[in-house]
Amino acid sequence: MSGHAPVPPGATIGFLGGGQLGRMTAMAARTLGYDVRVLDPEQDCPARGVATTTITAPWADAEAAAELARGCAAVTLEIEQIPRPSLEAVANVAPLYPGVEAVYTIQDRARQKQWLAAHQFPLGPFATVMDAAATADAVRALGPSIVKSAMGGYDGRGQVRVRTAEQGHAAFEQLRAPVCVVEAFLDIETEISVLVARRADSTSVAYPPSRNVHTDGVLTWAVTPSGVPDALAMRAMSLARDIASALDVVGLLAVEMFILRDGQLLVNELAPRPHNTYHHSERANPTSQFEQLVRAICNLPLGSVEIVRPAAIHNLLGDLWTNATPDFANAMAIPGVRVHLYGKKEARPGRKMGHLSADGDTPEQALDRVLEAYRALAPPCQ
Repeated sequence: MSGHAPVPPGATIGFLGGGQLGRMTAMAARTLGYDVRVLDPEQDCPARGVATTTITAPWADAEAAAELARGCAAVTLEIEQIPRPSLEAVANVAPLYPGVEAVYTIQDRARQKQWLAAHQFPLGPFATVMDAAATADAVRALGPSIVKSAMGGYDGRGQVRVRTAEQGHAAFEQLRAPVCVVEAFLDIETEISVLVARRADSTSVAYPPSRNVHTDGVLTWAVTPSGVPDALAMRAMSLARDIASALDVVGLLAVEMFILRDGQLLVNELAPRPHNTYHHSERANPTSQFEQLVRAICNLPLGSVEIVRPAAIHNLLGDLWTNATPDFANAMAIPGVRVHLYGKKEARPGRKMGHLSADGDTPEQALDRVLEAYRALAPPCQ
């Protein structure tokens, strides 16, 4: 991609990760005419059915990562928890987007927070701790907090809510992580996210904010337009683009943010990949986040991100399959509703198995439809 020349359709794109995000991005790549190669630790990863070649190997297998990159015009990722040697092995063979440094900075919560603070982006009070005593001291200073493992852990895992120093001490020992981040509880009014797409020539676009609701740290639903005031939405989009530029991200960067009751806008976390909160981009925007990622890493013109139709999504976790198969026909009877399943064979509690999406004349109607569809999934009582 010397001189930022476009990678034409017909070329091969590699994906570090074959989960649902890799699967949906690979489907978008196929639509645009690209061939697809995937590396994933799971033999039956969701993207296997979309990829021409699937390499089954651990993330730490740098040689397997290099093998993925051979013959690829560009390589991207759907998960940030990939060891640096594997990222470097890819970058030594083919262009890797985002780059090694951006992923390395983001993949560790402590490094990410420290980087954001060093670049003077707005954050809530936090502390980085490396033992139980320091964690207790941090909770004593910050008050009620969340203790999070610096590495790994997402969708509510790898974190413990605490209120006292003693609980902080116990949380560090429970998490058994060498480094943790302690984040003070905040007076949050709304959770939003902004997704930025950026090319190697620094051209970027930001999707309008998504409003998100989580349960136990896992996204439950998201809707766009977010309903936040226009001036605040513009501030959030500008902030996200500034972060993407400072990190020199090529591809996608999702920026999760908190709007506090006093009007403050604070950064929560970053993700250098497609994001659960923008699955509704397939319904709301002319260019989905998955197609946009392909465009960005192939240095093609970035697509429109305007909202042409309000849309919402609702996650489907494995718990829904505990007693019976969900009644998808019942859900699809509701106007504007689609079912998106990820092809995962084992439905475990807490595992993301798919999502529902819905559009509507207003964001409220789209959200009402997807919530009604979710309730309709439960099979009738016998």
